Amino acid sequence: MTERYFLYDDTENTKTRFVSFLGENHRFDFAIVQTNRHYGKHLVLDMQGNRFAIIGHDDLEEEGYLEHAFQLNEHDAEELRSFLSELV
Repeated sequence: MTERYFLYDDTENTKTRFVSFLGENHRFDFAIVQTNRHYGKHLVLDMQGNRFAIIGHDDLEEEGYLEHAFQLNEHDAEELRSFLSELV
């Protein structure tokens, strides 16, 4: 059996929020994980689309970030951005 070389193997208590809401054209189902690992950013998991991103204030301001990360059109990404800006 081959020995594994771990870069890290940590266990951490996290706070997870499950949220689902309807936008104008899109249903959003997310698990949002707060952890100390990512410099205060949130791990946002799209449970319907099998996508995730590590998101902080700076990421919300980056043009095209949410569109790319969650494969959303501009309008749906703006609805998500509005929600996440209240959270992060």
